[in-house]
Amino acid sequence: MNTTRIHSLFDDWLAREPGRVFIHLPDAQWTFARLGALVDAAEAELRADGVGLGDRVLIVAENCPQHVALILAVSRVGAWSCGVNARMAPGEIDAFAAKADAKVCYFTSAVSSAAAAHAQRLHARASQVPGLHRTALRLDAQPEGEPLAGSVGAIIFTSGTTGSPKGVLMTHDGVTHFGRVSAESRQLGPDDRSYACLPMTHIFGLGTVLTASLHAGASLVMRSKFDPADVLDAIAHHEVSQLQGPPTLFARLVAYMEERGIALPPAPKLRYLYAGAGPLDITLKRRVEAAFGMPLHHGYGLSEYAGSVCVTRLNEGRADTAAGHLLEGAEFRITDPATGAELPPGQRGEIWMRGRGLMPGYFRDAEATQAVMREGGWYASGDIGERGADGALFVVDRLKEMIIRSGFNVYPGEVESVLNAFPAVQRAAVVGRPEPDGNEEVVAFVQLREGAALDRAALQAHLRANLAPYKQPAQVHAVPEFPMTGNGKVLKRELLRLHATPQALPIT
Repeated sequence: MNTTRIHSLFDDWLAREPGRVFIHLPDAQWTFARLGALVDAAEAELRADGVGLGDRVLIVAENCPQHVALILAVSRVGAWSCGVNARMAPGEIDAFAAKADAKVCYFTSAVSSAAAAHAQRLHARASQVPGLHRTALRLDAQPEGEPLAGSVGAIIFTSGTTGSPKGVLMTHDGVTHFGRVSAESRQLGPDDRSYACLPMTHIFGLGTVLTASLHAGASLVMRSKFDPADVLDAIAHHEVSQLQGPPTLFARLVAYMEERGIALPPAPKLRYLYAGAGPLDITLKRRVEAAFGMPLHHGYGLSEYAGSVCVTRLNEGRADTAAGHLLEGAEFRITDPATGAELPPGQRGEIWMRGRGLMPGYFRDAEATQAVMREGGWYASGDIGERGADGALFVVDRLKEMIIRSGFNVYPGEVESVLNAFPAVQRAAVVGRPEPDGNEEVVAFVQLREGAALDRAALQAHLRANLAPYKQPAQVHAVPEFPMTGNGKVLKRELLRLHATPQALPIT
């Protein structure tokens, strides 16, 4: 069993090559030594607050060196970092803080106006670490006991279909093991630079980008936001060799190039492209590969497995959208959704997985954990897939109704609960509508209370206060009734078919 801690990957490089540049910003370079000074300051502040083994530290963040320093410092003191995207709505931040039972909360206020706004709302004060604000949430919060206290290093939050946030427990072993196998799968080394705009509040950014780079000694061209012009500049002038992101990142990038008639600039170091965190459309794959002249790799993973279960093989060009082959330490099987019986290659069923990266459960939520775990230590993903003739995994569809919007997960139940709280709404149904770029549009349907009228401005304000921008419906359709199954389930796709006409209230 791997005993490596997340911070020890950094500390090894700090001791060996303190002068090596690890983070490249537009206006600065951060060596391991410079970042180490931030880590030391954050560690001292955490210890002064009494933060220790099994405590939770909420980090409201966008990508920056300070966020990296906090992740490492929290690991050093034995606590658990709980990163949340600063662009979340106030109500969401409050829900995550409550779920985490976090002792303290940090905000990356220097690089993020959204984080600064949350810091001001919660009366945070300047931290001893430059660029951060902090506030004590619950100094009497109860630390988690062993064995979880010593094995877990982070919590990644996901909101379930009921709208209640769930905290996925990420072990040090799972995250650092995945960092190693991810790096090995693409032969990542000290000469590589990854374009790091993926939020480190998500397992994609935390595992595939940050931890893999720390394992390999690769560096990061770090950005807090995606900007297609900056991506092309970084590829051309800043020695970026690795470009990874959700399919929507690549869709936006090739659309930017096509709209302006721009060809890919000379890219002397670029050698690896990877699309993950959502289904890959074959048309988009072909457009990207034509524009870049190299394979667009793909994989399958999720927060509950600390990264990817499968990825396509290095430099292997595939004409399909397979998610690739198993990584070391992982297993998957295709099962009958009704019985759990394993199905042979070529048959579609629910994807189950187990292995080194599998979560020990959801934080203080035994019921949610039990709902997804199966005999033998298998995790039932809720996704539909099949095993190809060559053993590769193909992800076909989702049993869940989760919507992928801009690379982020949007759970209909969460949006529905916010809509249902609006005074004029009797009940709501939310569904994803595919868009040509592989993204999904969030579409809502509401039945109004008798005699009620829908106040557009008030509904817009309500949604903005309670949902991150990417979760807010692009359209809200007021309909007289919902089509239902015999057992009372709303037929959401039928709603979409019946009412996908312009009689809608645009929200964004």
